[in-house]
Amino acid sequence: MMRRSLPPVRFLVLLLACLCCCAAAAQSSRHTTHSTLFGVGTTTQQDSYLSPLDYHGTQFQYLHETLRKTHFRDSCVTFQTLLQAELSSADNDAQKASYLGGAVHYDVAWRHLLSGPSSAAEARSARRPFALHLGPQLGATLGALYNTRNGNNPAQAIAEIHLSASLLATYSFRLWRQPVALREQMDIPLLGAMFSPNYGQSYYELFTLGNYDHNICLTTPFSAPSLRNLLTIELPLPCCTLRFGYLADFRQSHVNDIHHHTYSHSFLLGWVRHLTIH
Repeated sequence: MMRRSLPPVRFLVLLLACLCCCAAAAQSSRHTTHSTLFGVGTTTQQDSYLSPLDYHGTQFQYLHETLRKTHFRDSCVTFQTLLQAELSSADNDAQKASYLGGAVHYDVAWRHLLSGPSSAAEARSARRPFALHLGPQLGATLGALYNTRNGNNPAQAIAEIHLSASLLATYSFRLWRQPVALREQMDIPLLGAMFSPNYGQSYYELFTLGNYDHNICLTTPFSAPSLRNLLTIELPLPCCTLRFGYLADFRQSHVNDIHHHTYSHSFLLGWVRHLTIH
């Protein structure tokens, strides 16, 4: 039987094309901030395709961010790319099975300045310490989750893209006569598409036999309510600028009668570089 190309597939390709266009359109900026963070924390995971139980364990995080200011029709717009990679190991309450997981998230965002100065330097000079930015964010995720106990269907693939609303708030102040920057970023997915086997469908049926069964699903806040909250503080030192952070990442979905969630809390530490291109 010939399978038809489904609208969710076209939607997925369109979002990926927009993601590439956004990345290419922001290369004209002159002021760029780069940050690299490493983190460790706790995670709670469940995937009913693999097991109906919650698994608890440890998660390691890596985040690399590039933030630059652009000018679009004389308005201040900040462009951000955020690469987030994670590895996790979790056990069930009986300590008889484990999840081994990993995922890579890549997001690009354009945020318009709603109020306040457009940079930390302007905040200090204008005595306006608070700034608020809001805009769209496009993201993609690839990963996998493996259950060490399962014989049949031991692994679950993770693949999705999403359009989110992204809010960024910054507050600049002085601590012991040193400039300090406090920042809060909140990302809420609104619309997307994700891969999922159907309930009871094996990967052998899907990829070897080619039996498609609604495996590309549209996601909304009703079927995949998720939230990423990143709180950081920057402390300048004579040799570098340190960034401390806390990441609360709540990702969940319920499609094809399969429930999946990953709730993680991580503490982050890294450094920041500010570059100016003349």
